[in-house]
This record gives sequence, C-alpha cells and structure tokens, in this order.
Amino acid sequence: MNTLHRPDPRHDPAVPLRLVLAEDSVLLREGLVRLFAEAGFDTVAAYGDADTLLAEVEQLRPDLAVLDVRMPPTFRDEGVRAAIELRRRLPGIGILLLSQYVEGTYVQELLASGEGGLGYLLKDRVASLDELQDAVARVSAGGTVLDPQVVKELLGRRTNPLAALTPRERDVLGLMAEGRTNVGISERLVIGVGAVEKNVTSIFVKLGLDDTGSDHRRVLAVLAFLQG
Repeated sequence: MNTLHRPDPRHDPAVPLRLVLAEDSVLLREGLVRLFAEAGFDTVAAYGDADTLLAEVEQLRPDLAVLDVRMPPTFRDEGVRAAIELRRRLPGIGILLLSQYVEGTYVQELLASGEGGLGYLLKDRVASLDELQDAVARVSAGGTVLDPQVVKELLGRRTNPLAALTPRERDVLGLMAEGRTNVGISERLVIGVGAVEKNVTSIFVKLGLDDTGSDHRRVLAVLAFLQG
C-alpha cells in the first residue's frame, strides 16, 4: 500500500505520535491501543462513541484520530461525520477511518480541502498489523491512504468521466487515487517512472492544477477524478 507524500509541518519525528481512537467494539478498541503502543504511538484517549471524543478532543490536541465509521447511537455514519467536524475544529489533524463500509459522499467531502492526511481502510481488507501501523504513520505525515475497494466504489458512482484524459492517464490517475507513488504506478502498469511522470504532469495540466507551491496537486487531481 503506497500513499501520496508531502512534507509534514505538524509533527516532530522525535516526539511520539499522539492519537485518539473511537471504536465501539471493546475488544477491537483495546487491541488497537496495544498495537499502537507497540508501534511507538501514544494513544492519549480511546472512546466507544464519537460524541465523547468530540467533547474532549480540543483539550487533548492529538496529531491524528482513528475512527470507526458506524458507531452509537444509530450505527450509520457517526464516525465519518465526526471526522468532518474534527477537520473543522483542528484543521491540521490527520484522519484514519476504519470501517466495514464505504461512505463515498463523506470521503469526497473530506478530500475536498485538498489537505491530505486522510486514510480510509476497510477492516476486513487490512492484511496485517504492520499495514495498519504503516497507514497511521503515513497519514500522520500528510499522506492519503485509500483502500482500492473504496476507490473502486467511488469511481463506480461517477456519471461524467473526464473526457480530456487519455486511457493511460485515467489508469495512472486511478492508481494515484489508491495512494500509489510514481514508482508504485510504474510497477503496476509495467512502464518506466519517467513515463509515469509525464502522464502525471499531463493530468495536472488538463485538470488546470497549476503548481502554486502550496496546493497538494495529487490529492486535488484525485478529488477531480472521483467527482468527474
């Protein structure tokens, strides 16, 4: 699993990553706390619902929040709505959603800021504990980590494909949406890294994403693709 990278202005690598966790399953919640401790992360608080997390998070000021999507009281979308509220209150916070379900509308809303620092993994598709630890570290560094199944479902909801892109450019952008680096894309498509870079540059030009020095263009390109 690869991600989109950018420099991280928020976190000093010499200081343990501070995270909060919201997961209604007691066994899974306690298991994640232990896992994160073994990985060197500091779980400053763990909750069984999103409302309690939101009530205390501004005092805790964590670097990242790990949230289940469906939690009490309705078990619909409490976690992902809490993620949107967290981004409103604490704009720099990283968000990692863990779920058995894909809530596509909310993912697009979270991506709309173009900030990165966002992950969405499906619980039954996390292949190893190392993969989960790696996702936490990458999201905290400003990366975007999307499970391929999440990307597939989001793309299936599109009604107007981006006509300006060639088939190869769409392939490249689809893999970007999974969070793959240029090297990862080249390996998947069996083409040179230079060819990938040319396609990425062409995608940026066709989508009107100028290099301003501040915008995270890969995330913005992915957002345009998902909304296309």
